[in-house]
Parts: sequence; C-alpha cells; structure tokens
Amino acid sequence: MEIGQFYWYELYEPVVSYHVMLDKISFRLRISIISILILIGSSLSYTSNSLIPRSYGHLDHFPHYNGGGDGVGQYYAYMGLDPEYSRPYEITQITFSIQDFDGNDVYNVKTMVEIYETLTGQRIAVYPWTLHNIGDFKINYVFPKIGNYQIVLTVANSNDSVINYNEIDPPRSILGDAHNCNCDRAVFNVSISSNFGSIYGTTMLMAVVGPIMVFGVVLGVSYRNRRRGRTYSKLSEKEMLKYSIMFLAIAAGVVHLAVFSEHGSRHIYYSVFLLAAGGAQIAYGISYVLITLTNESIYYKNKNSVMTYYRKTVLLNLFGLLGTGVLLGLYTYSVIFPPPLSPTNEPEVIDLAGVLDKSLEIVLFAGIIYLIKWEKRRSQNQLINIK
Repeated sequence: MEIGQFYWYELYEPVVSYHVMLDKISFRLRISIISILILIGSSLSYTSNSLIPRSYGHLDHFPHYNGGGDGVGQYYAYMGLDPEYSRPYEITQITFSIQDFDGNDVYNVKTMVEIYETLTGQRIAVYPWTLHNIGDFKINYVFPKIGNYQIVLTVANSNDSVINYNEIDPPRSILGDAHNCNCDRAVFNVSISSNFGSIYGTTMLMAVVGPIMVFGVVLGVSYRNRRRGRTYSKLSEKEMLKYSIMFLAIAAGVVHLAVFSEHGSRHIYYSVFLLAAGGAQIAYGISYVLITLTNESIYYKNKNSVMTYYRKTVLLNLFGLLGTGVLLGLYTYSVIFPPPLSPTNEPEVIDLAGVLDKSLEIVLFAGIIYLIKWEKRRSQNQLINIK
C-alpha cells in the first residue's frame, strides 16, 4: 500500500507543480493588469489637466489630400475641402480655421479669399473682404473643370487695419505678394478630379482588407491540408469560439482604420492613436491564430511544450486585454469628460461608428477573459493527460 501511495505521489507530483506554476502565472497576470490600469489612469488624469497643450485642428475632417496649413503673419491658418476629393461641377465647401500659434481661437478677423487656376494663372473667383467674428468660417464654390487650383487666403494684419469692403484687390501674378496691402497671404494648392477619390478609397480598402483576406485563405488552405494529413482533429465548439474572438479583434481594428481620418480634424494625434490601436488589434488577432496553428502540432507531445504554448497565450492575451480595456476606458472618459487634446474642451459626441466599435470591444474584452480561463483549464487538463 505504501509503495502504491509512493508511486502515485511520484507520478502526480510533477503535474501538481505545473498546476502551481499555472496559478502563479495567473496571479501575476491579475496583479499586472491592476497595476498597469492604475498607472494609466493616474497618468491620463495628470496629463489631461496639466501637460497637454490645446489642439490645432478645428476642421470637420483631417485633410490629407486637398488641404493643409500655413502661417499668415501673426496667425496660423488651416484649409480643407469637403468633400476631400472634390469633383468639378459639384458644390465644394472650403473650410478655413485661423488660430494663433498656440492653437487658440482668434476673433474679429478680416479676410479675403481668391481662387486661381494654376495652369493659366487667371483669377476665376474672389470673395471680398469680410469681417468674421471667429477665425473658423466656410465658403462654397463650384470648380468649373478638372485641374489644379490655388486658393489664396488674405488676412488683415490687425483689427485696426482700414479695409474698404466695397473694393476688391486686383489679381496678381505673384499670389503671395502683399505689396500696398497691410495684410498677409497664404496659398493653398488643391487638385480637382472626377475619379481619384474612388480610386484612392478602393486602393486603401484593398490595402486593409486584402492582406486579411489573403491571410484567411492561407489559414483555410493550411487547415484543410492538415486535416487531410490528420494533423488536426475536428475543431471543437470552444476552439471555434476562440477563432471567432480573434476575428472579432480584427474587425474592431478595421473599424479604427476606417474612421481614423475623421478624428484628425480634432488633433493629429487622434489619428495616430487610432491607427496604432487598429494595427495593434489586427496584430493581436493574427498573432493568436498563428501561435495556435504553429504550436498545435507539438502541443500534445510533452509538458514543456504545453507550458511554452500557455506562456505565449498569457502574454498575448495580456496585451489584448490591457489594450481593449484602455480603449474602452478612454472612450468612456471621452464621452463623459473633455478628452485630452480636445480643441473644444467638450466631451465627444456619441456616433454610430463609436457605438459599433465599442460594442465589438466589449464582446472582445469578455471573450479575452474567457480565453485566459479556457487556455489555463485546457493546459491543466493536458498536463494531467501527459504521462
């Protein structure tokens, strides 16, 4: 009887030690999550109140093709077209945002706007001197044909400048010339075409969706080949759920990539953050699938391979859980309080894209927690089965 008990202890003792190791990893995971979330929350609260400067962007969207910014004397002016890829014979909204060099609004600004055809140098439209209560204003124009144009913004040097609102400055060959004018000028180049917007949008869609589709096809072919070679058994419901969670992460990343340009109008770092968040979510989903596929064939061989696979999933799920939690926390913060770098110092407006993305991320957050528990339980069971 003693020999039997001793033999059972010798056989089960390594498995117990591996279980203790799994419990230690999970405990460290909980402590790490709590510590990092506290650190991020404290840093966000501090920087949002003291260190972060005001935003520069007041446009409806971040112009990346037809638009830009330039200094105009004591001011800095931004210009953007809406739609971004404007077509001829259609109404185009030209938006200006004049600010000081600290990104603050300016008031009682006197401006004149001219539009020149680049090829001929001919002035084809002029909006006379106008007093604006605030530096943000819009004008509408219909471009007559396909081609390149130059939009000239003229700003009076000071509010004391004497402006004759009944006169229009004559056209100039040197568009930025301010001779005989107590003013400063900025020149913005725009391009009007019929199909470039569709071509660009299709190209960007293919650039984002194409690699994901190729990745999915490769995974499908790889799985089919291994099924034929009996390397894999039939996927269980829980494994199918795991892959569904991974593709949910990829979907949330695609939503971030789809809306990043719109947030650039509030601040360029908003777009950078959304690009990074979308890329990280897609990388998380793809990496988890790759780890699963590359380690599945050796998963059942020995205890070391089980522990190696489990450590990889812990690190990857920690990355996904923290990242998703931060995104949900920042969104909640931004719709209740003014977010960092906000140009309006007001909470964000709740829109359809935000609700869709956060709905995906809430399900993703719960799914990652499920994956952490499932991978631990699966590894514990596998350690018991390996002798």
